[in-house]
Amino acid sequence: MIPTERLRSLVDRYDSITAALSGTPGAEEFVRLSRELAELEPVAGKARELQAAKAELAETAALVEDPGTDREMRALAEDELSLLEEKVEALSKELQILLLPKDAADERSVILEVRAGTGGDEAGLFAGDLFRMYERYAAIHGWKVEVMSASAGEVGGFREIVAAVRGRGVFARLKYESGVHRVQRVPVTESGGRIHTSAATVAVLPEAEEVDVEIRPEEIRVDTMRASGAGGQHVNTTDSAVRITHLPTGIIVVQAEKSQHQNRARAMQILRARLYDLERQRMDDARAAARKGQVGSGDRSERIRTYNFPQGRVTDHRINLTLYKLDKVLDGEALDEIIDALIAEDRARMLSELEQAA
Repeated sequence: MIPTERLRSLVDRYDSITAALSGTPGAEEFVRLSRELAELEPVAGKARELQAAKAELAETAALVEDPGTDREMRALAEDELSLLEEKVEALSKELQILLLPKDAADERSVILEVRAGTGGDEAGLFAGDLFRMYERYAAIHGWKVEVMSASAGEVGGFREIVAAVRGRGVFARLKYESGVHRVQRVPVTESGGRIHTSAATVAVLPEAEEVDVEIRPEEIRVDTMRASGAGGQHVNTTDSAVRITHLPTGIIVVQAEKSQHQNRARAMQILRARLYDLERQRMDDARAAARKGQVGSGDRSERIRTYNFPQGRVTDHRINLTLYKLDKVLDGEALDEIIDALIAEDRARMLSELEQAA
């Protein structure tokens, strides 16, 4: 059932913004109103489309019921009536989806964290595969990826890599990737051809602005240290690495690139994202429980998705979806098929909850 009063108020607001923009608003007001208008436009457009379809349906129904309508015209009207009923139902469902509660963070960029879990060197290689998948997926969507810190694995891949993925609506799609990803394949180092199981964890945090999270100077401890590469290579002789500890929560962020100034800025950016995510969890117990179960500790038993190389399949265990497109998923091409299915499942759940509440 579509909430009529809410729908009417949204359409009225759309009309009032349109009227305001036709006047002479100031530059800042123009930007603010234009942004709000863009958000309301899909709902207002769909509402008018539904209203027109309902009016056409009523006219056609009246024609069918009118005793003065001749037989041939009634037959045509009856055929049209069933098509219009289907159209009204489809438009109603589309409008319901547009009216579902929005996650305030959906339009934001994200901090993406990929870490090797259980499985030793193979887990690090798999973490590298996952990160490359997200890089390719970002390129397909026109998003920009900036690596903020990385710790290379012994034989390749990463023990941990943190990156900013910037663009519009990044969190809306990538938030479903948070969790434990499991891989089943024969490692390159395995001489006996046995299939091994390894895991990597993915955390997707909405990027936070300074206005979202207040961090007081007395709440953090900033330590500087000498940065060095793997195995003591590429030693940086200045104390450029930065470790920031958030004292109230115990969250620690380390950045170890060449520029101390850049390290501090990036560490604060990651800290803000983690604190913002912590606050989102606190405000939404259901989401907190879900995220705890998804991200976990990197243990294989807490998996959300399995990538099986011998069978060429990817299975998302949350919705029991299996695709025999492993290569295309890892290339980023078929990842949308999984994410679209997860979004559809999430919307179906929200619609069901709204119907039960009504």
